[in-house]
Amino acid sequence: MLRILFSARVVVLHLLAVGALVVCGLLGRWQLGVFEDSGMPQSLRDPAPVAVATLTAPGKHMTADAVSRQVTAEGTFDVSKQLLVAERDGGLWLLAPLDLGDGTSIPVVRGWVATAGDPAVTAPAEGRVTLSGRLRPSESTDSVQRRTRQLPPGQVLTVSSAELVNLWRGTKLRDGFVIATAQSPAPAVAARPVSAPPPTEPGGLTWRNLAYAAQWWIFGLFAVFMWWHFVRDALRGGTRKIDATPTAATEADTATVTDTESGAGPDSASDAGIAPGPGAAHEGGAGGEPETPALPARTAP
Repeated sequence: MLRILFSARVVVLHLLAVGALVVCGLLGRWQLGVFEDSGMPQSLRDPAPVAVATLTAPGKHMTADAVSRQVTAEGTFDVSKQLLVAERDGGLWLLAPLDLGDGTSIPVVRGWVATAGDPAVTAPAEGRVTLSGRLRPSESTDSVQRRTRQLPPGQVLTVSSAELVNLWRGTKLRDGFVIATAQSPAPAVAARPVSAPPPTEPGGLTWRNLAYAAQWWIFGLFAVFMWWHFVRDALRGGTRKIDATPTAATEADTATVTDTESGAGPDSASDAGIAPGPGAAHEGGAGGEPETPALPARTAP
């Protein structure tokens, strides 16, 4: 059996089966990866930064295409109106209005701190600053949650333009707020920047790729089945050839039986228990001549 399994023709079948199995497995895994990636959020086009004043205006809601856009702003922070936004990633956001110098202001998230006593809270940049960041829409305010939660003075739960108008009286606010990613000049003690990822859209699972993955794996199983089928046939064919080849002992026995049945050989008659006929006596006489049998004597009457 081992001689058949490791013959040249069967070894080629082994190699083809292994190659087909590896290729089908890898292609199926690739299609499965495409299927998994299709369900992840997809990045959208991220345009170059523009001035925040071109995307927002006082008393008007920003448009959908302005959300998550990169923006730049230049102005002065009003430190006296700074607030802390509670329950943000286990800490607080630093929120302060940035006076743009045109009579309007835009709320800016300066960074993240772990506690209200962090040194960065009382160390904003003084004077005129230039910053860049991403524009976010105003958050909705949950009035029920605000009433049930007792926050310390100077803290809020949301960055809502409707709420900030009442807290920052006398300030003409633009809609939305900016999450700062860079600032110049930097403050003496900088807070940790808040993550502001680029805009994305929800992904949709492409079930077609999942079907392709299953199809490739089925092809691999079919290749294994065909390998087993061909190897089985090779083993059966080799066994038949071995059974059909007579051995030396078998050939000798067959020749003996054949000679016996045909009556050949000098001792065939005696071995068979057959008495020799009259011709045998003549043939066995001396000189090869036949012997004359003796006649009985005649007596007188």
